Amino acid sequence: MNKKFFIILLTAFTANTAFSQTPTAAELLRQVDNNEIFKTIEYEGEMIIEYQNRRYVKTMKAWARDNSNSFIEFTNSEDRGTKYLKRGGRLYMYSPDNEGVMLISGHMLKESMMGSDMSYEDTINNDPLSSRYNPVLQGSEIWNRRDAWVLDLTARNKTESYPRRKLWIDKETGDLLHYELFALSGAKLKEFNLIRVETIDGRRFPVEVEIRDLLRKGSKTTFKMKNVILDRPIPDSVFSQRNLER
Repeated sequence: MNKKFFIILLTAFTANTAFSQTPTAAELLRQVDNNEIFKTIEYEGEMIIEYQNRRYVKTMKAWARDNSNSFIEFTNSEDRGTKYLKRGGRLYMYSPDNEGVMLISGHMLKESMMGSDMSYEDTINNDPLSSRYNPVLQGSEIWNRRDAWVLDLTARNKTESYPRRKLWIDKETGDLLHYELFALSGAKLKEFNLIRVETIDGRRFPVEVEIRDLLRKGSKTTFKMKNVILDRPIPDSVFSQRNLER
């Protein structure tokens, strides 16, 4: 999964179609990709970070359009005023501490985002998985008491951050129950688990997920969404440099 900003991360966890017969690997992967297609999304989020026996809670408001433009503003007291803008494939951050805008690039992309189990790099790539990975259907397994298809993905290009990915897709609902990200060596780097889904405007939508960076001992991030609004027009001004700096 190409896990991007939090909104993109979460929308990848459900799909709108379940198969009555055994699907092909390509069909399953298109199902996951198609679920990321939306006009706009707005929500309020909560990120609960548990790391080395400490717990941090961060809250935010977020907007996104066409999987390409995103704006997040943190609202918890410790981070209030910190903002992120994703536009044109680039990620910018505004910090009230230094009152300046910073382009996050190069080695910084691999760093933890706001102390969470996601890196900045996880938020950048919006291209469909089907254009970046070759899928193989490995069969089916029971995951968390759900019957799921198991899909194995191998990167087409050496530039991918995660050369291999493995997905568990609910046979009945099409929900992406679990997925894992691997290094070139085969070492498992991260795990994502679907916790809760709600029906929003007739669409199954993930509102709570759990992320674990396996390179960070004793680390877990739980992300929750509420007051989700889909497909309502968002002004261009939201995704502007001016909005980031004010």
